[in-house]
Amino acid sequence: MLKNMWKFPGGLSEPGEDIGDTAVREVFEETGIKSEFRSLLSIRQQHTHPGAFGKSDMYIICRLKPYSFTVNFCQHECLKCEWMDLSDLVKTKNTTPITSRVARLLLYGYREGFDKIDLTMEELPAVYTGLFYKLYHKKLPDNYKTMTGMD
Repeated sequence: MLKNMWKFPGGLSEPGEDIGDTAVREVFEETGIKSEFRSLLSIRQQHTHPGAFGKSDMYIICRLKPYSFTVNFCQHECLKCEWMDLSDLVKTKNTTPITSRVARLLLYGYREGFDKIDLTMEELPAVYTGLFYKLYHKKLPDNYKTMTGMD
């Protein structure tokens, strides 16, 4: 297991908690930073993960918009916590492979437009009356949302 490596904040969802809400809560608990969910960036699937209680593990990375910037980190979960420039994070050797890859993905989105990397969320009605679900996907142009066949 890697120790003392830079990583993004994260943790387990509470039962019934949406992905974006989990990300916002975990970032606040670990860093003291208030934020808003913007998009889903990537999903890691891993079987036989030692910390997954005998289940397959899904690790979901979200892009958030910060509303506060002063770090007040949880000393029970982190040794150190700070804002880091993406170019520096991309270059550092003291990080996990997933953090390094997502830093590169974020740098690409920052330079070329987040529309190139974001999976946005749309709430849609379920087939069950009165229920809804959240669908994460690349942004669909408005003219395709209302398309009725081969327009």
